[in-house]
Amino acid sequence: MAVLLNGIAQLEYDRDKLLPDHQTGYLDKMDTKMDEGIYLDERTILQPDLNQRTRFAAANLAHAIHSSDESTAAAMCSYLAIRLPELKQVRIEDNEGEFTIELVFDEDYKKQVAVEFTRLH
Repeated sequence: MAVLLNGIAQLEYDRDKLLPDHQTGYLDKMDTKMDEGIYLDERTILQPDLNQRTRFAAANLAHAIHSSDESTAAAMCSYLAIRLPELKQVRIEDNEGEFTIELVFDEDYKKQVAVEFTRLH
């Protein structure tokens, strides 16, 4: 699974690698905390369903990437990858702090390849 910001890959999650127990425990704690309610779409949701939880995590992921909070970004990426095993991409568009987030389930991520250009004299 990959997280893209304005079309550029920011994070990749390899589902073939097992998540360490302490990180799995952290994701479970996130769910327990969300059981108490989340703030989403300008309102408090007291019993969020999976869709609302993943939208909340995706929004926090976007803000974490925007503010260079690597540990939160990694946690939110892991949460989305584990809780939505069919998720292939999270596409975030940042327009001066206003985010549009798309969860993509039907299109595999293809690694980007750097291309070097040589200067002609």
